[in-house]
Amino acid sequence: MEKHEKQTFVTSLRSALEDAGIVIVTRQTALTVSESTSLRVKMRDAGGNFKIAKNTLARLAVKDLPCEGISEHLTGPTGLSFSQDPVAAAKIIANFSKENKKMEIICGVWGDKFLDANAVKELAKLPSLDELRGKLVGLLMAPATKIAGVAQAPAGQLARIFSAYATKSA
Repeated sequence: MEKHEKQTFVTSLRSALEDAGIVIVTRQTALTVSESTSLRVKMRDAGGNFKIAKNTLARLAVKDLPCEGISEHLTGPTGLSFSQDPVAAAKIIANFSKENKKMEIICGVWGDKFLDANAVKELAKLPSLDELRGKLVGLLMAPATKIAGVAQAPAGQLARIFSAYATKSA
């Protein structure tokens, strides 16, 4: 990689990390291209990104950012996962590392808080933003559904009574 390509890579990685809600550092050994592509697709579908970066370039990219604390963990074959939704990124990485023993979660940074590997795994157990929105809509819709059911009940009872009288008189 030439010098201008390295500068471009560092600049693009830095701008992506500035906008990220979470950054997760992973270590992978002998990850195949198809496995790496599969992870990238899953991350992209969740609104995140996964990049394999040279450690020196990654250290340059995180310098003076809130996620600078990960610099000391950038050793060996390193991958960086980042996303606006911290739970979605943590879930994808945690699930992928369970399925694929070639990947190990090292640490993460959520905002300005440093997360060790166990904290990232615990974060992955939380419901994602979309799941929380679905639950909230369900909770908001439940009273309306119950009110509609209660409002319809007297009319249904009257209809059953009239039907019973009609069959009794006939």
